[in-house]
Amino acid sequence: MILLRKAKEEDIESIQQLASKTWPDAYGSIISAEQISYMLEKMYNRGELLSQLKQGYTFLIAEENDKDLGFAAFSTIDSQPHIYKLHKLYVLPEAHGKGLGKLLINEVTDLIRQAGGKSVELNVNRENNAVEFYKRIGFKIKETVDLDVGNGFLMNDYVMQMAI
Repeated sequence: MILLRKAKEEDIESIQQLASKTWPDAYGSIISAEQISYMLEKMYNRGELLSQLKQGYTFLIAEENDKDLGFAAFSTIDSQPHIYKLHKLYVLPEAHGKGLGKLLINEVTDLIRQAGGKSVELNVNRENNAVEFYKRIGFKIKETVDLDVGNGFLMNDYVMQMAI
């Protein structure tokens, strides 16, 4: 049975391990290995993840038989119109097809709805297969952006949004 739990500081190492195992599969054909390494270090170092937890990001971890299989992270981005952002959603390649992504998204949107949220946004690389997953569950492309992530690297993303 798949269980979801809210991550705490002691889960940071698991989140880091999940990211390092999922990113090469998710991005290996889209961006360089150097960019993957750079972004993992920038976005998933202990200090950055701890800061996100302290800033109010909610991290959810999906597990089965005491093995962590994926995670999601979200936070508010604009409290007035109640817009939230899904910052992260990753599932181990060997766990694809189990419905974990959908389970995590459903829990995220339920929590956002309970907090008074009206919509959720996310960024996804325009070449990522996940674009179609997000469209199937109700996200629509809001805009196209090219983001400078530092060190000479760009992310060519769609900003997608879904009303909840």
